[in-house]
Amino acid sequence: MVYLGLGSNVDAHRNLAAGLAELQAAFGPVECSPLYRSAAVGFVGNDFLNACCRIRCTLGPVELKSWLSALEDRHGRRRDLPKFADRTLDIDILLFGDRVGDFSALELPRDEILKQAHVLKPLADLAPDLLHPRTGQTLAEHWREFDGDAVLEQVDW
Repeated sequence: MVYLGLGSNVDAHRNLAAGLAELQAAFGPVECSPLYRSAAVGFVGNDFLNACCRIRCTLGPVELKSWLSALEDRHGRRRDLPKFADRTLDIDILLFGDRVGDFSALELPRDEILKQAHVLKPLADLAPDLLHPRTGQTLAEHWREFDGDAVLEQVDW
């Protein structure tokens, strides 16, 4: 199973729905977490909507990352902007099975899982009993112990 983090702060509902539709067309059923609103991280901008989803895929991590980058680009992702900037669609590979390590500049599992509430909370909602491959703790345990800034508002899809 592959777990993805999705986010947008530009026409967010439309862009997230369109991204999910393409994921479903390519990989079959997509299971999603609740959707959360949170403040932009690293810059002043519109609030983000974030969720996590689970897919099955036959691509390897590097191939999936390339496919997701093309999906982001089709939905107006600007790669000429600073790292922390508005996003039409941002999709990150969070977990790829139990793989751990660096796969061509793709670090698995993604560090933000344990650092950012807008990543950990929806992921823990989606897979509370899943063990983090580095820590051996469940995602629900990590959320209970989370001590970062956790200002999230659950919103309707």
